[in-house]
Amino acid sequence: MGKTLRLILGDQLNQQHSWFEKTDSDILYLMMEMKQETGYVKHHVQKVVGFFLAMRNFSEELQKMGHQVLYWNLDQENNSQNLSDNLSFIIEKHQISHFEYQLPDEYRLDIQLSDFCENLKISFKKYDSEHFLTERTFLAEFFKGKKTYLMETFYREMRKKYNILMDGKEPLTGKWNYDQENRNKLKDPLLLKRPKVFPKNVSSILKMLEKMEVETIGSIEESKFDWPVSREESLEVLDYFCEQLLKRFGEYQDAMYSGDEFLFHSRLSFSLNTKMLSPLEVVSEVERYFESHQDSVSIAQVEGFIRQILGWREYMRGIYWAKMPDFATMNYFGHDRKLPDFFWTGKTKMNCLKHSIGQSLKTSYAHHIQRLMVTGNFALLAGIDPYEVDQWYLGIYIDSIEWVEITNTRGMSQFADGGIVGTKPYVSSANYIDKMSDYCQGCHYDKKLKVGEKACPFNSLYWHFYNRNTDLLSKNPRIGMMYRTWEKMKDKSAILDQAEFNLERLNEL
Repeated sequence: MGKTLRLILGDQLNQQHSWFEKTDSDILYLMMEMKQETGYVKHHVQKVVGFFLAMRNFSEELQKMGHQVLYWNLDQENNSQNLSDNLSFIIEKHQISHFEYQLPDEYRLDIQLSDFCENLKISFKKYDSEHFLTERTFLAEFFKGKKTYLMETFYREMRKKYNILMDGKEPLTGKWNYDQENRNKLKDPLLLKRPKVFPKNVSSILKMLEKMEVETIGSIEESKFDWPVSREESLEVLDYFCEQLLKRFGEYQDAMYSGDEFLFHSRLSFSLNTKMLSPLEVVSEVERYFESHQDSVSIAQVEGFIRQILGWREYMRGIYWAKMPDFATMNYFGHDRKLPDFFWTGKTKMNCLKHSIGQSLKTSYAHHIQRLMVTGNFALLAGIDPYEVDQWYLGIYIDSIEWVEITNTRGMSQFADGGIVGTKPYVSSANYIDKMSDYCQGCHYDKKLKVGEKACPFNSLYWHFYNRNTDLLSKNPRIGMMYRTWEKMKDKSAILDQAEFNLERLNEL
């Protein structure tokens, strides 16, 4: 038959894939570090380091299992830094007669590999990545003919399909969703636990990035990079989450606290999105732990976590494949402002943004409420171009891959899709941020003021957003009350003037 080349992308580190069940001397596995992937946006340095370390560990694991692996570092001789060119070179050099790859999760790579195979003179075959719980097309088929894709409907279908937290055909306890119980502010920092970390020295990778002139954002301590970058480490983090964090996860999953970046969040998103762990094994392990620890872990904590993975994660991936490539150009409000400079530095007088952005630059991480209701909320209220928002989120977070990033930012966060993902824009004034965090304490701005030098910019921008988008939003049944409140307000012109003042000076806020 001749030699087969199998490509493994940087987010396809699935040790449990059927490819690896048997060893075969005629199969060569290929993994490559490329500037094509470090440069399509400006990435956080920890994201680049994390991917390269995880890829290198995966390559070593495959070799221990007896597989033949060709691994190209970024500075490898003959590395053209382009996927298609490298594949052509390797196919010719190693006299490959058959090529195989797993379906990519990013549209741009899917197109690139499809185009490459169209011009291939040897046979080829595509495989599923065997990671997700639904097919690419499942969500589009499930909601066929519907304008809005309601996540809760999809989530319930997934619970039934995989028999998670179910009692026959009904949900355990008779209730599907405990979201109302997942909205508490952290009042006792003594409840917090240190995250499970794996510090390692990454000086050699950093030197290689410098040598290859890879531009990055954010910071890194070369001896303290501590994200899990192997399946073994990822499983340890999962165990630690169940044993130490799960019992308070749901209760505080929306809380924000200036003294701790991670709170009770699992830190499993990078492990999941690189496929070192599968969503089903994570969900099943959490459910198993709950079943044997019901005296200390309530169902509200467990359901809140499972909904994020079994529901939200699968749902967003389905939206991506149902709506790309058009989704990447949607801009419902026609927003066109540039992202303020402080998104790249964290230097702003607004405490909530200083903490959320500063943390992101320091750790390459922020949890979903920081992303949605602080940085995303501000970008939407300020009318920032969704493309600029996409580029920032895709680059800064270690767990950001386009299928999960763009659906959350352009859809959920920026409402640029006009309501496919969310039934209303997720915006708030300072009141919500104060309700869920300690960020407003000691801030330069006053959370209670709408106008004046000390007025929190969120307050005037909030009403300005609704006022300028009356034609697009006033008929939305979920936000009619906002417009009734706005109509009754006596200081409308002063609020709008304050907002305009802020919009003209975004970089100075």
